[in-house]
Amino acid sequence: MSMSSSILCNSKPGSLLCSCSSSTSSFIFKFKFPAGSQCSPLPTVEFHATTPRASTHNHNHTSIENESGSGAGASTSRRRALVFVAATTTPLLLLFNHEASAVKAAGLATTTSENYLLIKEEVRKVLSKAKAAGVLRLVFHDAGTFDMDENSGGMNGSIVYELERPENAGLKKPMKILEKAKTEVDAVKPVSWADMIAVAGAEAVSLCGGPTIPVPLGRLDSMEPDPEGKLPQESLDAPGLKQSFQRKGLSTQDLVALSGAHTLGSKGFGNPTVFDNSYFKILLQKPWTSSGGMASMIGLPSDRALTDDNECLRFSVFHRSLELPL
Repeated sequence: MSMSSSILCNSKPGSLLCSCSSSTSSFIFKFKFPAGSQCSPLPTVEFHATTPRASTHNHNHTSIENESGSGAGASTSRRRALVFVAATTTPLLLLFNHEASAVKAAGLATTTSENYLLIKEEVRKVLSKAKAAGVLRLVFHDAGTFDMDENSGGMNGSIVYELERPENAGLKKPMKILEKAKTEVDAVKPVSWADMIAVAGAEAVSLCGGPTIPVPLGRLDSMEPDPEGKLPQESLDAPGLKQSFQRKGLSTQDLVALSGAHTLGSKGFGNPTVFDNSYFKILLQKPWTSSGGMASMIGLPSDRALTDDNECLRFSVFHRSLELPL
């Protein structure tokens, strides 16, 4: 991964595509889902940002550069902000939107519908920064059962049947929180659990200072639990984690970026209610190697495994270098 001040987006067919169209005032990131996933026929998801300039250096990469600000320091700060938003939003879009089987029929316009805005409003009433980590974990445990080869699992609300599984311990509390919001929404227009959880996860990220993630509606709830053993185990080493995420259509870079969600909560990676890149800064210090004390308890085995793999390490170093401007 280049450490230059530009954003390089791989546009190889069949992979997660980040293409850009721009002017001097705005640009659009366009995300497509991995080939072979249930979402592959869906329209492109667009993410808007402002004031960059795009230039194409060759047919494989697009470079996005910033025009605003004065001086090297100001432009570098703004470029870092754009990189941070792009790097964190791409895998999160995949997470929240990976299994929207009915979104094709509903259309992306649903992100501006009254029902979508109502869901966001009711979620905000019951959600706090202290509860955000649990809600975000709920999202991953619902979506993380996706298996691309078997065409099964994913963001389908099946988590409501899976709360007794050992890997889902502690998720009854965020479900109960969202149940209050869902009751209010259902009184106006019924919403699936899958949509409810997806929107709530995006709101949890935004509430804690992360990017604003558009979440199209239209997911249908499963009427049965997903197969067991599909979530990545906390005890996996780096090769095992890579294989697990590959089965979901996610790259090593996606694996590392999604692991960064552990910056929220009680894993020991910085402020538990701030969505930033403290996870990577602390991860690369390997605090668990110190003798005794609470530092030895920081992170899960799967977090620590990232530092033992050269590819995961490279992406972790990249994310550590990114900063939001103060």
